[in-house]
Amino acid sequence: MLPSWEPLWPYRAVLAVDARDFGSLDSKGMQRVNADIPPLLAQALSASNVSAHWERRMFGQHTGDGYVAGVDPEVLPALVGHFPDALRQALGRRRAENPHLKPLQLRVSIHVGPLPQSGLGVPMVHTHRLLDDKVLRAVLERGNPEITNTAVIISQRVYEDVFDSGCVNEDALPAHFRRHLVRVKKFEQPAYLHLPGFDWGLADPDIFEPSASAEDEKEPKAGTHVVQPPALRAVRLGRGRERAEGRNTCGAASRGSSRA
Repeated sequence: MLPSWEPLWPYRAVLAVDARDFGSLDSKGMQRVNADIPPLLAQALSASNVSAHWERRMFGQHTGDGYVAGVDPEVLPALVGHFPDALRQALGRRRAENPHLKPLQLRVSIHVGPLPQSGLGVPMVHTHRLLDDKVLRAVLERGNPEITNTAVIISQRVYEDVFDSGCVNEDALPAHFRRHLVRVKKFEQPAYLHLPGFDWGLADPDIFEPSASAEDEKEPKAGTHVVQPPALRAVRLGRGRERAEGRNTCGAASRGSSRA
């Protein structure tokens, strides 16, 4: 008798966004942001030349303060190389056209993996863990909302697939993404941060150093090395590029370690 097996679900690229400081809005403000996010995504994706794929998106749904959907993984080069800056520009237009509104800042996470049509599965969970990264949140909290309106994090799997394939536009460079260990609940995996238009060489590398805080300090088990989640500290523009580049950890890691 031949063995039985189940076919692997199709690979889906998962795009998720969350609005910063959503809870500070009143009910009408929440409704406005909730209604504004899908058109903003559509504008940015249209500018990235993936409108047709977005119209065929899977398991698209509001998350209250954001939106999540699955698309064909073949558009990952566009999501990584074009979409972040297109979203930044769309948010900038919203601010300029609605000066009476609080500027909207969005966190973005991009992941890929096998998912059923419902979207329920481990890759979806990991997409939201990336979105909850403390450093990703801290970047927007420290940034001027009229200038820094978009912060993106992509999984290591996405980073490797896009840059190793060579399919990404030449304007998108690996140096635009900063490798960082994400630790949220039981999730612990490397990922890559991206701020559209920002040169990580101008940032103090110490912003990614582990730092102890009252809520994060835990007694490590014997023989276990624990890396605490980093707290974002000030970006120091006066420091030499040599030091920043000397600590730069950007670059594709071994593919075998990315399939967690």
